[in-house]
Amino acid sequence: MNAPIATLAPRRRAVFVSDVHLGSKHCHAAELADFLATLRCDRLYLVGDIVDLWWLASRRATWKDAHNRVLEALHVLRRAGTEIVYVPGNHDRPVRRFCGLALPRMTIRRRTIHVTADGRRLLVVHGDDYDAVTHFGSLQEKFGDWLYYRILTGNRVVNAVRQRLGLRYWSLAEFLKRQSGAAERYIARFVQAGLDDAQRRGVDGIVCGHIHRAALFERDGCVYANDGDWVESLTALAEDPDGTLRLLTHAGETLAQLPPRPRAALAAADLPRVA
Repeated sequence: MNAPIATLAPRRRAVFVSDVHLGSKHCHAAELADFLATLRCDRLYLVGDIVDLWWLASRRATWKDAHNRVLEALHVLRRAGTEIVYVPGNHDRPVRRFCGLALPRMTIRRRTIHVTADGRRLLVVHGDDYDAVTHFGSLQEKFGDWLYYRILTGNRVVNAVRQRLGLRYWSLAEFLKRQSGAAERYIARFVQAGLDDAQRRGVDGIVCGHIHRAALFERDGCVYANDGDWVESLTALAEDPDGTLRLLTHAGETLAQLPPRPRAALAAADLPRVA
């Protein structure tokens, strides 16, 4: 067996992970477990839909050894001193009843503020709050959900074949969504709703998940960071010690990054606060 490589991974100031959907058949739990095993960070934000309680309640649960490895990796991080902040989403909504609860090195918050090393204040929220603004509703939305799960099934089949051929992971679901004008308009509305919320609250940006579309950019001085998911994109958001924000693949490669602000306030307080 190869030696653990966690000690070789760069230390992150904070890491944000969402939309894991543990318990559903589309969760890439093995890849997430491997990612967490290499992780070294001061604070880990679980930004909603970590355990898919919707799926567990309405369908046959899919819970394999890799799902247990994810939970074990989280326990290892907590015991190693990583602070965990859990911001429940819509698929793990019942956990919101425990918002405000503080456990040893773990807190549960409806939403929170993360302050980066360079002093940027980022709203951390799952993102389902914006559904009223972004969703079509009615039969069209239900058909969209049905079609999406069919696409995820195709995504698993395609990548099972690619894995046997020694090829890298590739998201069929993401490719098809980018071909859909309706999907792109929905995502654009979601992004704008998140940025508008951040500006109303007087913060410097937003970190969210929910829509399964990883992104990291700045618009009109406001940061939009979507850490992606672990059913399609297999991505996470990370903050370096100097305040640099990075969008990472499951293999630790950087997809996008935002440098720290000039004249960074490196001594800025970084405790999460409820927005």
